[in-house]
This record gives sequence, C-alpha cells and structure tokens, in this order.
Amino acid sequence: MFFALAFLSLLIERLVGYPDWLFKRIGHPVTWIGSLIALLDKKWNRESDSFSRRKGMGVAALIIFLASTVLIAWVLQSTLLWLPLGLLIVAVLGASLPAQKSLEQHVAAVALALERDGIEGGRKAVSMIVGRDPEKLDEAAVCRAAIESLAENFSDGIVAPSLWLGLLGLPGGAGYKAINTADSMIGHRSARHEAFGWASARLDDLVNLPASRLTGLLFVLSAFFVKGASPREGVNAIFRDARHHRSPNAGWPEAALAGALGFALAGPRSYGGQMIEARFMGEGGRRDLTAADIRQALKLTRVADAMLICFFGVIAAVIAL
Repeated sequence: MFFALAFLSLLIERLVGYPDWLFKRIGHPVTWIGSLIALLDKKWNRESDSFSRRKGMGVAALIIFLASTVLIAWVLQSTLLWLPLGLLIVAVLGASLPAQKSLEQHVAAVALALERDGIEGGRKAVSMIVGRDPEKLDEAAVCRAAIESLAENFSDGIVAPSLWLGLLGLPGGAGYKAINTADSMIGHRSARHEAFGWASARLDDLVNLPASRLTGLLFVLSAFFVKGASPREGVNAIFRDARHHRSPNAGWPEAALAGALGFALAGPRSYGGQMIEARFMGEGGRRDLTAADIRQALKLTRVADAMLICFFGVIAAVIAL
C-alpha cells in the first residue's frame, strides 16, 4: 500500500505541484514544521548555557517536533484510509512532501535569467536556491551552483521523501521532512547551532543515506537515455569523487550527474565571505558551464524522475499481484 502511496503522491505532485493559492491560504507543511523548530530554537537554545546542555536541549527539541509530526501524520493516515478513496486522499497529502515541480521551476529560472538578463539576472536567480555569495559568481559558477543544487535537492527533496513514504507511509514521509527541515534551519556548524543542531544534522545524514545512493543510481541509468551523457563516467565519478565531498550524502548525486554529463561541479566556493576549499565532483570535466548545460542537467533529472515514479509504480503493482 505504501509503495502505491509514494507512486500516487509523486504523480500528483508532478502534474499539479503545490498550488500558490493554497500556500498563500494555509502555508505548507514545511512552514508549519519550521515554525515549531524556530520556536524551540528561540526558547531552548540559550547562549548562556553550556555546550553540552545546548546539545541536550537540541536532542529534546528534535524528539518533540519529530514525534509531533509523525503522530499527526499517523492519525491522519489511519483515519483517512478508512474512507472510500482513502488512499487517494492520503496521496494528495503526501504530494505536499516531494518538490519535483518547484525544483525544476527554480533551476530553470536560473537558465532563463542568464539568457535574458545576463550575469546579474543569473546571480539573482541562483541566490534563491543556494547559500553561497552570489556577487562573487561568474556565469560558469552560477551554472555550477544551479546544477549542484539540482542534484542535491533531487536527492533530499524528491527521492528521500518519496522513499520514506514508500517504506513507512505518510508518517515516514512527514517525519523525514521534519528532520530535513530541521537540518536546513539549525543543522549548521555555526556558533549558535553547532551544539543545538547537532542531533538534527546527524539524523539528517542518516535518513538521507539510502536516497542519495538511489539518486546516484537513477542518474547513471538516466544517462543511457540522454544524448551525450555517459553512464560509465557517472559510475567512475561516484567511486572516484563522492567520498571527497564535505557531505556524506551529497557527493553521490553530484558526482553521478557531473560524471554522466562531463561537468566539474562543487570545488572552492564562498559562503558569508569565507572561502571554502572543496574538491571538484567530476574531476577533469568542463568547468565553463552555460545556461545550455543547466538545461541538459534538467533533462537528465526529468528522466530520473520518470524512472523514480515508475519504480514505485512497478513495485506497487508487483506487491498487489
């Protein structure tokens, strides 16, 4: 049943997305979860407390917002599945968790901005999806940033929530989203959040591990169906470069996409005025990327997305038989 839920949720979100009118009226599950995380961060993350106490309070906060999210999702799922067309209704709720449509729109907007408005337009558009300093990016760096964001967010914004939907139903998908939202808000190695966000960051690494490997595989398989892409180089880049990424998970999708398309992604970049040294994913690939390369990366991810939807559909059909 849960694989059918993941299949339907992905299909609904792919076709409809999350309507703007609905977001304006009630917000989004991520904004609801984020409000609770922000409240706990404000109340419990006191700078006057010791490092160990702040770390302990971060663990307690994680338990509270994760348990709250999972419990609400479980009650909704358990209640709705008793209704006629209950699975479809739960799938509509589950469709709020993956972000296929919005991710594609935001990344495509970077390519369009570069083509229409040049480097300044590209910098402004890419600043909406990445945290690095946009004013220091040239055209190639804007394109690399957009493609890196596409690869990483395809993994933790699409594959991961749908995978946990398929494994554990709506509570699994919602619980994953709570963890991932917490990591994005408080899982940073900053003076304020290094202790309080430690548990959220470590748990996010754990729950994203299977999805990142699956995403790497999807990108490699998708390369068979995209002109000019190389499945072999995608595999080579995963085994050569992924382990050198700062993240234990992001290296898999970034390396797979970079290798498959012949790009060099990641590398040194600036955050908040501080230069971060990092190895390139797809070592030896092209660095002088353009808007056309962003569109090529989008083409690969569309194929991967179709494969993901089919993956859940086939498993659901096999189980039903």
